[in-house]
Amino acid sequence: MKNCDKDSAVSLSVENGIATLCLNRPDAGNAINKEFLDAFDEATLICGDDSNIRAVVIIAKGSKFCVGGDIQPMIDQHKSGTLSAYIRKSNAQVQGALARLYRMSAPSVVAVDGAVAGGGVSLVASADIVVATDNARFVCAYPGIGYCSDMGGSWMVTKRMGLSRARRFYLMHEELNAREAEKAGLVDYVVDAESVTGEVKKIADRWASGPTKAYSEIRQLMRCADQTSYETQMELETQLLAGLTKTADAGEALNAFMEKREPRYQGT
Repeated sequence: MKNCDKDSAVSLSVENGIATLCLNRPDAGNAINKEFLDAFDEATLICGDDSNIRAVVIIAKGSKFCVGGDIQPMIDQHKSGTLSAYIRKSNAQVQGALARLYRMSAPSVVAVDGAVAGGGVSLVASADIVVATDNARFVCAYPGIGYCSDMGGSWMVTKRMGLSRARRFYLMHEELNAREAEKAGLVDYVVDAESVTGEVKKIADRWASGPTKAYSEIRQLMRCADQTSYETQMELETQLLAGLTKTADAGEALNAFMEKREPRYQGT
């Protein structure tokens, strides 16, 4: 197992091909501050450099998943007249970390329990699969402090909800419970609090024992599906699929089919 500092604002452990990122500021509602950003950035750098990682799990300690940006540092920066520079620097750092998570080969799943607000919603929306407990609630938050969305929320939440529903979420300063978020497309599965850990583990285990390169190419196709023409998308599918036929896992799948057994994927 590879571990980051367990006392870090975002801790990381890697075991059996699964990287687990744990938001670890429970006393502050896992609010995003410089310590959080430094740790999150470092964790995603490690994940991005480790080709043995085949699934990423994001969890959080405490009763709140993530309440968004830590307000106290913003107040301090506002008083000193440096808030704009602080926001620019913080977002530059988190942009790199979230883009790294979004584009790495391994798919990601997030377990959400309790409140999620502001940038926390952006973080949740960046995962491939979102599993929420029936205690989860999703709060726009930004207009409450006179802000617009950040951390890619306007892009990722819109991709999940669709333009009109995401616009309503932000402009109407909405709060959604888990079922409402599922209906809106922000959440994929809603489970009870006792089941969320097992459900997320089941998903991660499936990915970690599956055809990792195929998952990576599927994610690439999904990322650009609404940005390319029909013909361009079909050609990209052809090129990626042709490349996958040369992988060991694709060969193993065909052999397993002919031999009437379950395939044993290695992620190569």
